[in-house]
Amino acid sequence: MHRIGTDRRASPAKQHIDMNRRLLIAALIALFGWGIACSKSESPTSPTPSDGPIYYTAIGASDGIGFGSSAPCIPLAPNCLDGKGYVQSLARSLKATGRQFDWTNLSLPGSVLSRTIEDLARDVGTPIESLVGNFIERQAPFVPTNTTHVTIFAGGNDANIIGRAALAGRGGSDPSAYIDAQVRQWGTDLEDLVARIRTRAPNARIVALNMINLAAAPYLASRPQSEKSIMQRIAVGISDRVNALTSKQVLVVDLMCDARLYVASNYASDGFHPGDAGYAVFAEDALPALKDGANNQPNTGCSQRRLFP
Repeated sequence: MHRIGTDRRASPAKQHIDMNRRLLIAALIALFGWGIACSKSESPTSPTPSDGPIYYTAIGASDGIGFGSSAPCIPLAPNCLDGKGYVQSLARSLKATGRQFDWTNLSLPGSVLSRTIEDLARDVGTPIESLVGNFIERQAPFVPTNTTHVTIFAGGNDANIIGRAALAGRGGSDPSAYIDAQVRQWGTDLEDLVARIRTRAPNARIVALNMINLAAAPYLASRPQSEKSIMQRIAVGISDRVNALTSKQVLVVDLMCDARLYVASNYASDGFHPGDAGYAVFAEDALPALKDGANNQPNTGCSQRRLFP
């Protein structure tokens, strides 16, 4: 997890970096014990019939293992169905349909979308662990080819890295233009991720969760309004790029406009990750699209998009 801000006294940030490293070690143990099972290469399936098998793949960062919940999972460990994260909740709901079910959770704590964000993180002094890397290079190649259902949640770590770069003056005299350029590139990289998933699993239903307005998340509550305005611009921009995937036949889940995700009690103690209640909201919002293919268009005019000047 990469949090914005430059206050060296912010010990929770260091604690989460250390936690990511411990989780990475656990992930490597699980990966080798698992025998790289996530790279299985069955033939692609036809479009999923209503009573056909479900093969669910989750792509994400620490959110995908339920970090911040009362029962997080070890990264890459198979069959962690009792976790309190939204991915685990979705998996339980899909399994409860009674159809043949299997799943792969590729989520890695600290991961970002692309090499572009990795390079930016290194530039501003918050390098990504090399074995965690990014979704495009470290997760997309391992999407099982028989996958029928996919969730993608990207942007939290990325937004914090872009924000840190903007606060460090990377945008010069026009930080807004710098932010917008970074977000545009992020959106291009997101489309690349979707294309790579479709190459691996051409018939999968892909569901992408957009971003909340991070400026209103508890971890930024004590930051100056100028910093919140920067984070709002980044988060809303990222959310819009996720929303744009509707033109690519991706089902978008609108977290941005869900008022419940702006309630402090729905967050973990770090103020960045959801807690049990927050992850339950994620799962509730995502399940209709993932299970039934519900196509609810994201709201581009809700009040949560502009909470700060």
